[in-house]
Amino acid sequence: MGIYLGRDTVSDINLVWRKSTRSGAAGHCVEVAEAPATVYVRDSKDVTGPVLRFAAPAWASFIDGVRDGEFDRR
Repeated sequence: MGIYLGRDTVSDINLVWRKSTRSGAAGHCVEVAEAPATVYVRDSKDVTGPVLRFAAPAWASFIDGVRDGEFDRR
């Protein structure tokens, strides 16, 4: 599927964070930022907290799985 690269704090990296346009006003969501080979994910309520990082192919596989219903509760 891909490679999960670990947990980091990325305060020293200049990233542009975005969250889904479907996220509610309460802000209970995650944000993602993309670099050439890596996708970073963080909790929007704790922007200075830990960050997950994924190899870009791993993230693409995850998104494909979400779109295909792979993680839907049955």
